[in-house]
Amino acid sequence: MKELRGRVAVVTGGASGIGYALAQRFIAEGMKVVIADIEEKALDEAVASLGADGAQVHGVRTDVSRAEDVEALARATLDRFGGVHVVCNNAGVESGAPFLDIPLNTWEWVLKVNFWGVLHGCRTFLPLLKEQGEGHIVNTASTAAFATGLPTFAPYSVSKFAVHALSENLDIELRTAGEPVGVSLLVPGMTKSRMADAERNRPEGVTPSEAPERRAVLDMIRSAMKNNGLDPSVTADQVVDAILNDRFFVLTHPEETIGAVKARLHSMETGEPSAVRKPSGAQ
Repeated sequence: MKELRGRVAVVTGGASGIGYALAQRFIAEGMKVVIADIEEKALDEAVASLGADGAQVHGVRTDVSRAEDVEALARATLDRFGGVHVVCNNAGVESGAPFLDIPLNTWEWVLKVNFWGVLHGCRTFLPLLKEQGEGHIVNTASTAAFATGLPTFAPYSVSKFAVHALSENLDIELRTAGEPVGVSLLVPGMTKSRMADAERNRPEGVTPSEAPERRAVLDMIRSAMKNNGLDPSVTADQVVDAILNDRFFVLTHPEETIGAVKARLHSMETGEPSAVRKPSGAQ
């Protein structure tokens, strides 16, 4: 895509953090925006704030883990704005514990939102973009898709690895077929957001871990976000540039992400074990 003005963007997880910043940036480009979020109060507040200066913004409460919710989001977008051009599958959650203490329903929740939410978004919106003859999909992964080893974060890392694989396969398939739809993989490092508090949205029956190592990791992440976290507006600028230039990888912290890939290659070549990872900016 070479022009965003007058086009329509859909952003899941759009009521806060990176999603909200993406919506702001798309509005600045002259786009109409639909934001989806599971938190209804936060969604209403975000729509009011984003639309305060007359921007065309619509909110749709959506649980991206449910295919029917994502399909309803697409219908609401078409009903409201008559089309869709950019889809950001950005909604994400995080929960975990030491591996053997992670309940199955915690794995299910994280994977349903982080991976299945992206899959539902791609399956639902891609036919619309192809029929339209132009469009771009942005799937949010994480440095955790390349840098594993953060204690208690196994479900999150697994889900983001899956998003990476899905997105890369889809991008190759569409490019090979000459389809007019681009794909970008957003790979955020430490960014100011509410991800460390994602368990606020856990479904009934999913209990957060009180293990000391879990609490310590979350405290470390909150501190790193506060002291060194990237402003999400910078990430949003990078995403817009990637869309306009049809670039697949969007690395907010390239040194950390590429360094993790090099470390994995080194381990593959030498047999040396990988080091335990700390969040970017942590001491």
